[in-house]
Amino acid sequence: MHICACDYASTVTTLQDPPHPALLRSVRRRSLLATAWELAEVRWAALALLLFAIGGITQLAGAPSPVWWVLYLACYAAGGWEPAWAGLQALREKTLDVDVLMIVAAIAAAAIGQVLDGALLIVIFATSGALEAFVTRRTADSVGALLELAPEQAVRLDDSGAATDVDVADLAVGERILVRPGERIAADGVVVEGASDVDQATITGEPLPVAKQTGADVFAGTVNGTGSLTVQVTAPAHDSVVARIVALVEEASETKARTQLFIEKVEERYSIVVVVATLLILGVPLLAGAAFQPSLLRAMTFMIVASPCAVVLATMPPLLAAIANAGRHGVLIKSAVALENLRTVEVVAFDKTGTLTLGTPRVADVIGLDGSSADQALAVAAAAEQHSEHPIARAVGEAARARGLAVPASTGFRATPGRGVAATVGGRAVVVGSPLLLDDEVPAEVHGQAAAFEQSGHTVIVVMVDGRPAGLIALTDQVRDTARATVDQLARLGASHVLLTGDHQIAAEQVGRQVGISRARGGLLPDGKAAAVTDLKQGDRTVMLVGDGINDAPAMATADVAVAMGRGGSDLAVETADVILVRDEIAAIPTSISVARRAHRVVRANIVFAACVIVALVTWDFVGHLPLPLGVAGHEGSTVVVGLNGLRMLRKSVWRGGTMAS
Repeated sequence: MHICACDYASTVTTLQDPPHPALLRSVRRRSLLATAWELAEVRWAALALLLFAIGGITQLAGAPSPVWWVLYLACYAAGGWEPAWAGLQALREKTLDVDVLMIVAAIAAAAIGQVLDGALLIVIFATSGALEAFVTRRTADSVGALLELAPEQAVRLDDSGAATDVDVADLAVGERILVRPGERIAADGVVVEGASDVDQATITGEPLPVAKQTGADVFAGTVNGTGSLTVQVTAPAHDSVVARIVALVEEASETKARTQLFIEKVEERYSIVVVVATLLILGVPLLAGAAFQPSLLRAMTFMIVASPCAVVLATMPPLLAAIANAGRHGVLIKSAVALENLRTVEVVAFDKTGTLTLGTPRVADVIGLDGSSADQALAVAAAAEQHSEHPIARAVGEAARARGLAVPASTGFRATPGRGVAATVGGRAVVVGSPLLLDDEVPAEVHGQAAAFEQSGHTVIVVMVDGRPAGLIALTDQVRDTARATVDQLARLGASHVLLTGDHQIAAEQVGRQVGISRARGGLLPDGKAAAVTDLKQGDRTVMLVGDGINDAPAMATADVAVAMGRGGSDLAVETADVILVRDEIAAIPTSISVARRAHRVVRANIVFAACVIVALVTWDFVGHLPLPLGVAGHEGSTVVVGLNGLRMLRKSVWRGGTMAS
């Protein structure tokens, strides 16, 4: 644990009370508080804080000094034993860090009667370590939970067609497995028999189930629809797409952690300078014949005024105040490091489905054919689809209701995976489904209209009545109302943007045009998205990735700043992200960047002020005689000033004016 601005990466705002219901899914196995309380670091920090608070109350109430001294010393023991032990371990390895310095400063404060100052340092230490341990635990749990997407058992088929339940880990490339309706697919493979619709949003982010027939690729962890599939395994369990997602997240997270080495080096050098200076202030006068007690008092005074507490608090209040302010407006920024990274964002990469769009299809256009009007075709389609739970069926039904159409009853409903549904409506045979239903006898004009819809990025279904086409229905994913304005605001802040999606290229380009993004890349699997983010980071550019699905998690871990949709986002996306949009309001992204930049300006002003005060006090102690009360007053006074200045970031006007605070 290190007391510095960057160490407050562990400060998580997802513990707000009450938490947003959309985030409760990510902690369904255990509550956030239960997870936190399992950690020893959290329990010790809570005890230290409680003892500190009771000590402060008794001191203010005028209790005898031994009472609150005992409470403060108990706070020392509860919150300080772990960093003290870590400091001793560092000394054994012949290194010196801020752990050692701050513990010595706290003890020195108590030695000269300033036990309150020392207890405050201890509380800061303990709280930082507890929050860091909590985030580490939650992230590890979320990555491990991803592996549970793929089932542990599979139904293996031998050459005779006999079925046997086996462990997924025992499957070999080339073997065949049976996937029944509603089951999760156990391994990456290719369909060799059967047809079905497969929901693979967890891997590709596609909003609709994808029709799978012979020759189609399928992925482990995706959900089979109503048909039965025979799949030939093409990759072992340890090399599946899901397993690679886990590996990519872990690898990228480790790479981020290595960037903290620079911070540690700075801390160690600072600690060495302070310790050496303290020893000189104590030793040189003693060698010159000075009395021991005044020399010790002067050295301890130096240790107090040179401690980095004021500089740390110069950084923490504005950052945490900005985080709290964002939290009140539905943006959960997990750490001060994430907030600092927000201000430097130069490129914003958006996922499409569920991020720029709502992830639910809607009817965009209806064309009547063969004498049928558009409303007639839509009403007949809604009648045939009314017994289906497919997202397209719901979209057709909603469109018919929106137009006020009377939807007749239907009988004999049946669904054919990969093709569509059939029913009898008013004594006529109605089929609604894929354009594959169109045969060669249908006029070329109808084929051309269907192809034109598909080329423009729409999903097309055809309505057939008694074997003849009665209409074409074009569906599209709904673009968020605020998407265009969000992209425009990012451009004004100097951030470029790109669209990365697992959906096909045409759909990517269409959505890009709607929201004002000129660069769009489609057909990307999770590792492809992560590679695209790596490419965007060339030239030391800071890249933000905004996504919502498990398929976005590797790219999120690779990006400098990851933003997840809290309401519709997957558990892993929420846990991997640095920033969570609780209400899925992407318009908050440019505001968050602006607020982060304003917070940085406050931090910079605070650090300059705090550093100047410390330099002045240290210089005074070196060249003259700094009275202890004046030294403590200057040190604590600077802490109060920078703290109050930082808390200005809590004002509501900061968030409302965020888009101007760039």
